[in-house]
Amino acid sequence: MTYDLLIKNGLVVDGSGGAGYRADVAVQDGKIAKIGRVNERARQTIDAQGHVVSPGFVDGHTHMDAQIFWDPIGSCSCYHGVTSVVMGNCGFTLAPCKQQDADLVFRNLERAEDLSREAMLEGIEWSWETFPQFLDAIDGLPKGINYAGYIGHSALRTYVMGERAFTDEASEEDTKKMQLLVKEAMHAGAIGFSTSRTFNHITADERPVASRIAAWDEVRAIVNAVGETGKGIFEIAGEAPGRDPQKIREYHNRLRDLAVESGVTQTWGMFSVRAAPDLWRPYFDLLDETADAGGRMFAQVHSRALTTLLSFESYTPYDKWEVWRDIRKLPLHQQKEKLSDPSLKAKLVEIANQPYTGPRIVGAEPRPPHWDYVYPMLNMDYETPSMGEIARQKGVDPVELMIDMALARDLKMFFRQPIANENQDHVLEMIKHPRSVVTFSDSGAHVAQIMDSSLQTHLLSYWVREREALTLEEAVRQITYNTATMWGLHDRGLLREGMMADVVVFDPDTVGARLPEIVHDLPAGAKRLKQTADGIMHTIVNGEILLTNNEHTGAVPGRLLRS
Repeated sequence: MTYDLLIKNGLVVDGSGGAGYRADVAVQDGKIAKIGRVNERARQTIDAQGHVVSPGFVDGHTHMDAQIFWDPIGSCSCYHGVTSVVMGNCGFTLAPCKQQDADLVFRNLERAEDLSREAMLEGIEWSWETFPQFLDAIDGLPKGINYAGYIGHSALRTYVMGERAFTDEASEEDTKKMQLLVKEAMHAGAIGFSTSRTFNHITADERPVASRIAAWDEVRAIVNAVGETGKGIFEIAGEAPGRDPQKIREYHNRLRDLAVESGVTQTWGMFSVRAAPDLWRPYFDLLDETADAGGRMFAQVHSRALTTLLSFESYTPYDKWEVWRDIRKLPLHQQKEKLSDPSLKAKLVEIANQPYTGPRIVGAEPRPPHWDYVYPMLNMDYETPSMGEIARQKGVDPVELMIDMALARDLKMFFRQPIANENQDHVLEMIKHPRSVVTFSDSGAHVAQIMDSSLQTHLLSYWVREREALTLEEAVRQITYNTATMWGLHDRGLLREGMMADVVVFDPDTVGARLPEIVHDLPAGAKRLKQTADGIMHTIVNGEILLTNNEHTGAVPGRLLRS
């Protein structure tokens, strides 16, 4: 027999959590045909000596709904070993929606997810109205990786209610229409239903996105409709009850009761925050409480701090401040000239130290920094001193230090500003919780603000290799079998004969993220952050090599994954 692809001499870490073992992996017709000693020939052979052979990584929290129309390979997730993603999180989807009403969904996406309206207008070829039609459109696109998608509450609400979705509670008739549409979407292959109730999600004109207007009874009715289909996930960007124990308890009761009564698996993201370092713990208690009550609920956690990247090439915390805003409108070479003027630099430092009186900060938008929690990115070392500490050592103001460090590198330098998960001991504790999964890259959103598509390679480089806090087998299971299973992608996430051949071949000694860069390759020339990885030799999707050493082979083997 001649196989399509043969991966020889690698260390197979199969996603189960079991110990790795030396074996060959043969692929035929997009599936794993044999694991063991393979003596037969293949049309294409990879020598994986010194490399790990693992399942492709699965990311359950992305926003690639718009990006998929102009980016066939799924960057930057694909550069970090991700072969399958779930898009449409937090209620933000492009369907259902008529083309003439596209502004309604753009309004929900533009600021809340930092997606350029110009890029969406130029890059999306609209060919649908209903969610089943949207899935068919995705099915027909060339794709490098695999995509599954939620039907989002904000799009669903605006489709049924129009402009009223941003101001009114749903009528009984509105709710019944939404229930019917969500069941139609589930039967067509939606992975589930998503919503947002977080105060961070607002429109460009400072209004709540449509899903935030919904009463809890509306959410409950829709999720119960999902439950009637016997499948699906309910994802929620949750409410913020603050630190009041009674409000937290009331909110948790609603989440628990909905998981139990609907029978729908529920998921939400959770981070630690330095302002309230133990606020996350009751949420993890809720996971066990819900399981004891007969429901299914899991948390999505990160592998590091949730970080805004600051740069003169993209955003600084002061872009809208007086004097700063005039300079920041100039081309980069002119900014460099202005910033080199000592008197002007002193004025900028003075202004930056004034109290903040600007517009509301949303999500990952840069904010006035606490300099003891801002770090220079000279490399991917996460143990570097803070800008505050360096400034004290040098006897200078941190703002002046930021300007000088950036000038020394032609303004092509990033500073990372954690906005959550500052405590890495908490991060590790959340990673190890039995009812959590490591995901939440937000890929496709906040494209010039954060770059967390590398969370999987960070897990392998930092927690496995540097900290030795997880075994290689534990880490691979976290980002393969665990994520695939939670989202019902049961033919992926393991290396087993008969499973789909999504495979990553990587060097455990060098795998890790490279420094990010700013590129202008979105439609309409919009900017975004791009980050590739070291140590990944091949990324294989459905049996075809998609990437070799970060370079696209030209293959587009990805598929739409219907529930």
